[in-house]
Amino acid sequence: MDLKLKNKTVFVSGSSKGIGFETAKLFLEEGATVIINGRTEESVKNALKKLNTHKVSGIAADFIEDKQIDELIKKLPDIDILVNNVGIFRGKNFYDETEKDWKDYIQVNLLGGVKLSKHFLPKMIKKNWGRIIFVSSECATLVPGDLLSYSVSKASVNVFSSGLAKLTKGTNVTVNTIIPGSTLSEGSKIFLKETAKRENKTIEEVESNFFKDVRPSSLLGRFAKVEEVASTIVYISSPLASATNGASVRVDGGSMGSVF
Repeated sequence: MDLKLKNKTVFVSGSSKGIGFETAKLFLEEGATVIINGRTEESVKNALKKLNTHKVSGIAADFIEDKQIDELIKKLPDIDILVNNVGIFRGKNFYDETEKDWKDYIQVNLLGGVKLSKHFLPKMIKKNWGRIIFVSSECATLVPGDLLSYSVSKASVNVFSSGLAKLTKGTNVTVNTIIPGSTLSEGSKIFLKETAKRENKTIEEVESNFFKDVRPSSLLGRFAKVEEVASTIVYISSPLASATNGASVRVDGGSMGSVF
């Protein structure tokens, strides 16, 4: 299927690895020009080497630093598609988290996307075409007791994205949220490996137990592949998805369960 993304320019935040990297890769396969982003020059350089095409460039910026976001915006060209994917996850429980942890979650997971959207949405509306995608998490709805700050930051993303979409009424600009479930990212692979070693089990056993004990509502019964999440992001960004606006699109393997 041709997603009609040739000659589109895309910026994907947090794209030196994981879902963001795979998303950038799929955009390139569809003929788009892509700008990737990582926290450090080295991470961006390594990702560019793997992608290995003249149609991709990269800008290093750590979203935990507000000034670096401002500098990033100055360096970015006019874009057609903005994918707000960058995020942090620290895995501390409520009692161990500091006030700084909470502020960092909001800064990176929410406010970076707010700033980028505020800059690019007026430009998209002026030319009457554009896509803004936010990558959230099932934790925004299925809130674990030991991931409160992360879940609150992702729930805020959902609310902001839904409201922002209302500013696009009557235009060919759309704003949508992608809600991944448990995904086999680098972090998940490390979690599985460390747990398997600690509990003297195979990785397959740890994964099976995770879905029995932590996510029993999952219909998929396994971690989603980063490619499965990325392909949804790329489709929702395409002209073929022009009737989808203000939506929260789940890639959660059925974990959330609700009809609406």
